[in-house]
Order: sequence, then C-alpha cells, then structure tokens
Amino acid sequence: MKYQDIIQQIDNKVFSPVYFLMGEETFYIDKISEHISKNILSEEEKEFNQTTLYGKDIDVSTIISEAKQFPFGSEYRVVIVKEAQDIRTIEKLESYLDQPSPSTILVICYKYKKIDKRKSFGKNLSKKSVLFDSKKLYDNQVPTWIKAHIKDLGYSIDDKSCRILTEYLGADLSKINNELSKLILNLEKGESITTKIIEENIGISKDFNIFELQNALGTKDILKANRIIKHFTENPKNHPFVLTISSLFSYFQKIMIYQNLKDKSNKNAASELGVNPFFISQYQTAAKNYSMSKLFKIFTYLKENDLKSKGIGNPSTPEGELLKELTFKILH
Repeated sequence: MKYQDIIQQIDNKVFSPVYFLMGEETFYIDKISEHISKNILSEEEKEFNQTTLYGKDIDVSTIISEAKQFPFGSEYRVVIVKEAQDIRTIEKLESYLDQPSPSTILVICYKYKKIDKRKSFGKNLSKKSVLFDSKKLYDNQVPTWIKAHIKDLGYSIDDKSCRILTEYLGADLSKINNELSKLILNLEKGESITTKIIEENIGISKDFNIFELQNALGTKDILKANRIIKHFTENPKNHPFVLTISSLFSYFQKIMIYQNLKDKSNKNAASELGVNPFFISQYQTAAKNYSMSKLFKIFTYLKENDLKSKGIGNPSTPEGELLKELTFKILH
C-alpha cells in the first residue's frame, strides 16, 4: 500500500490491526507512525491506551503481551514498536498475525531492513497487515520530491535553489525535511525559497557551492573555480571532501552520458541525465570543453583523490591541498 493511501485510510478511521513499516527510507516510516500516534486516540485516551516500545529492550513476547491487553475507557489501544529491526526473532510475531486483537492497533517500525516476502512470515504480513515498503529515492528523483514537498507545505522553490539543496543534502528525506523546516520558519505562505534564503538560514553559500564549482569547471572558468576551492578549503565542515568528490564524479558522469547521446534534444537529454531541462545548456557547454579521453582521465583523478582522502597512498597531504591539485588537473 502507498503512503498516501495509508494516511487517507487512517484519516477516514479505517484501521488495520497491524502496520508493518519497513525499508531504507526512514522518513515515511516515521511519518506514518507519528500520524497514527497523533490521530487515533485523544490525549486523555493516550494516557492509558498508547504504549511505545523499543526493539533493543524487548522481545516478541513483550509485543504480543502488550497487544493483547484490552483498552481502558477507549475503543482502541495503540502499541508502537520503534527500532524493531533490533529484535532478532521478529518472525515469531507470525502467530499474532493469525489472531490479532481487534481492539489493538500494532505499529512495527522496522527500519533499514526488509522482510523477505517470499517466506512464510513475509507472505502472512502481505495478507494480514498493512505492509509498507519505504524505498530510498534515486538521486534524480530528489529535486521533484523537494518541489512537491515544499508545495504541500504552501511554498515554492526555484530550480537553482532546489539543485543546491539536492547536491548538499543528498537523498536523506528526513535530513532534507529538517532543513526545509528551518527555511520556512521566517517565510510567509506562498513565498519562494531562494539561494539567498538558503545561504542565510543553513549556511550554503549562493556563490561558493558545489553547483557553482561544477559550472566553473564546465565552462573552464579557472579564476572562479579557484575562488570556490579556496572557500571550500577554508570551510571544510560545510564542504566535506568526500561529498565534493562524489558530486564531481556524478557531474562528469552526466557529461559523459551527454557525449554519448544520439538524441541530444533538451527533453531527451534531461530525461537521460535526470536533470531539469533548464540545466541542459550547461552540460552542452561542458561537453564541448571536455573530450572523452579527458573525461576518462578525470575519473582516474577523482578515484585517486578519493583513495588519498582515506589515507591510501597519502600519509599526510591535507584534503584542501588534494582539492587544489585535483582542480588544477581537471582544468589543464
């Protein structure tokens, strides 16, 4: 079942005896469990009828014992099990699935892992519970998610700002949501999140960021690239070396993909590269400035620097110096 369908059913007071929430993307697992926690029982009912358990402190017998208790002065009892992935024998819950308490809503938060749906326990979960598989988004899906999420909150964001957030925050939706919450604190409903707002509130510079570095390298603007690298080396906490290497690898990989496209129309190129069509012109420029042989060399430089940052073949060179050397090799 999809996230929105689960939320809608809960809002319509259609409850399942068991919700098994699993998968790598913790954001939706937290959102569903929070929605159940906040919206089924009244504050007075929660005092005697809502219990939160933690996987590292319990076993399956504890869960079943809690789930089989009757509600007190309420139609339902809610039992939420957080960090259930820490329970070694979660499969023993299968016996409860056969005869769940009709007055209990049991929520299992099984993060970072999945139950094998081909096995008996997985098959029973699919049949007798709401089984939700929370999957990580691909990197190229994150900008669309950010825009949709911000729209749901009542705001908007421009393409450049969206891309900067994606580059710096990655695909961790919980982290992105936390940062977006900071950004909208001082905004009126309907206002747009801009690069200036991002810089003022979460410290990502609108002029000295990975997006601007990529653009400087793509256009072979040596002066601009060196200014950005200087800023990166002076502010290593805001610009982790590993993240910079990863972002540059992704950027030059997209340039290579563009080089090999037969259909280089904006629409097709944007689809193949997983970027907004607005940015295709930048890849067109970069593709002219970097031959295929040079791109292969750049990938070698990136791999070498990644290893050096981990201490392999590099006993003492600071990351800032490695970044300066890498930039020189890419541009020359």
